[in-house]
Amino acid sequence: MSLRNLNKIQKTAVESIDTPVLVFAGAGSGKTRVITQKIAYLIQQGFYQPEEILAVTFTNKAANEMKERVCKLLKQDSVTTNIGTFHSICARLLRQEIKRLGYTQDYVIYDSIDQLALIKLVLDDMNISKDYLFPGKVQNYISGYKNKLLFPEDVAAKAGNNLVRTVAEVYANYQKELRKNNAVDFDDLLILPLVLFENYPAVLKKYQERWKYIVVDEYQDTNRPQFLFVSRLAEKHNHICVVGDDDQSIYGWRGADIRNILDFEKVFKDCVVFKLEKNYRSTQKILSAATAIVQNNEHRAHKELVSVRGAGEKLGLIETQDEMEEADAVVNAIEKEIKLNKRKFSDFAILYRTNAQSRALEDSLMQMGIPYDIVGGIRFYKRKEIKDFLAYLKLIVNLEDTVALRRVINFPPRGIGSKTIDKCIKRAEKVNKRLFDVLAEPSAIDIRGKQADSLSSFFRIVSKYHDLLDKLNVSELAQTLIEDTGFIKYYKEQNTPEDRDRVENIEELLKAIDVFTRRNSENSLQRFMEEVTLLTDIDNWDEKVNRITLMTAHSSKGLEFPVVFITGMEEGLFPHFNSLKEDENVEEERRLFYVAITRAQKQVYLLYANARRRMGSDQVVGLVSRFIHEIPENYLTKIRFTSALTRKVVRTGWGNTKTVVKRTVTVFDDFKKGDYVEHAIFGIGKIEALSGSGENQRVGIVFKDGQKRKLVVKFAKLKKIQNPNS
Repeated sequence: MSLRNLNKIQKTAVESIDTPVLVFAGAGSGKTRVITQKIAYLIQQGFYQPEEILAVTFTNKAANEMKERVCKLLKQDSVTTNIGTFHSICARLLRQEIKRLGYTQDYVIYDSIDQLALIKLVLDDMNISKDYLFPGKVQNYISGYKNKLLFPEDVAAKAGNNLVRTVAEVYANYQKELRKNNAVDFDDLLILPLVLFENYPAVLKKYQERWKYIVVDEYQDTNRPQFLFVSRLAEKHNHICVVGDDDQSIYGWRGADIRNILDFEKVFKDCVVFKLEKNYRSTQKILSAATAIVQNNEHRAHKELVSVRGAGEKLGLIETQDEMEEADAVVNAIEKEIKLNKRKFSDFAILYRTNAQSRALEDSLMQMGIPYDIVGGIRFYKRKEIKDFLAYLKLIVNLEDTVALRRVINFPPRGIGSKTIDKCIKRAEKVNKRLFDVLAEPSAIDIRGKQADSLSSFFRIVSKYHDLLDKLNVSELAQTLIEDTGFIKYYKEQNTPEDRDRVENIEELLKAIDVFTRRNSENSLQRFMEEVTLLTDIDNWDEKVNRITLMTAHSSKGLEFPVVFITGMEEGLFPHFNSLKEDENVEEERRLFYVAITRAQKQVYLLYANARRRMGSDQVVGLVSRFIHEIPENYLTKIRFTSALTRKVVRTGWGNTKTVVKRTVTVFDDFKKGDYVEHAIFGIGKIEALSGSGENQRVGIVFKDGQKRKLVVKFAKLKKIQNPNS
């Protein structure tokens, strides 16, 4: 392995191994290259065995990329280095040690949906109205406390009013129910290892001796539990390298503390600091504009990014009337980029501050027949039918999981209602048994007939597969369980378009389980459930697919695209209204804008609307974002745009009015089958099918590259041409 592909500072950072290392890695400065080269260097030079190195990051995508690069550098098919996310590394540690805390190794991990279900049960048991304490808000409170390492007794001790005292009580009962269910939530995965380290010094010593060199990626995003986790592990040998960029610290709302990176030198006194300021991603104008914005923040380490890509183009600034015209402007700019610069769809990312902004953008892309992927929509593993089947698998792994049991005891429908479940719960409490066990004897609960048969059948199925856990691989178990429960059969019998989609989704899940079974030597259902639960939005995104990517600015972190659109650049939207009361929060919004801009390699378009509909209301007048004013004018070029939209104010009764927006069509042709047409994005194609007439005409076109598209004529701006082959 050679270090010749590194610049001088990168090389020195890689070779520095005797003291703690802090690498401030500006956007696009080769952060991942330094991390992977360092891991490979430590192994190749014989300083550490692969298994003595722990490398942690924040997404599975980043962890997998790290593994692949290290293997490539070492010219090996695999390495035994511990590389993973904080949550996955902690989950693995807990599998070995959690029995000391009263759990079993079969514990399950509750995702946000499971957490919310359990909180609702706790609130019901405490007779607390959802009007007084909304479950989602309680969930946020508890997560916030855990990110600050505050336990229920800490919250209760500091409570200044009845609301906080009630939340502390709910928090305590929630933790008790988690323990009863042999379950942990995402935050517990980070906290419980610290509890083990504190109460069992031998456990801490064991992992300090196991992991002798620690590498942390995206260190600026660590919260207090994550900071303490790596600090406790490193305090014995002091061999730690953290890499990050304080200018990209954007997760304060979920507990990330920028002080962890800014104060690293105070914690590790003899550390060496490196600054990576040579940028390999973006043009200089993009970097200079981004730096001009973020340098307005008070809390940051000074960096001056220099591009190796040259000056580049100015950032485009587009003013629009509303969100519909904004979406049209994005599509129009995409058309021009494709025609003039021969871009692919996958070259574009459209970013926004909130998920709600995607609707108008999706409408415009669909009308033009442009393919896109949206990151952060309804995730595959959050769909009802998938969650239902996964609940069966969770229950089979962990018979104490009452949240999973309640979810599937009557699905597919088997005539077990809420009153029957209440009887079972009371019986379990009376005889001090777990809920699942009392299902074996319906007669003891005074349940007879069809309901008794259904309970017994459910008990037998789950027990059967629990006993088969060590005898069947995950794929075999899932395939036969689907049949035994009648899961797919139920949806097939409904025979609606939605249910047919659900059948396809379940079949897709079975394929995913089969892939997992074939690629994992540790082929356990428990491991599969852990992997699925810890997936993030970005883990399912495939950059190789030729589609435009839509995502929030938060989701874009760590990615790069030739062309980036940042929409909704208005005060109250970006920066977000919730951040405007405190300077610290505005600074984080500024860092988020910095992250969004520096995703671009060649071109950035900034768009804002003079009025925008929000949360179903009529248009709200918008003011251009302060962040636009912070960009020097010599880095911006204003782009004029006029869309085919007309607006008319009409009366709706009782003196109220609303604005009606319509598209105007000035040029139109009726097409017929066999016509050759030209489209601004897809090029030349032949009409193979059509329906309707006039501006409602829809056409099916086969384009030169073989792509088939269905387009609405009034949106597609098709131009009729002569047969190109004649």
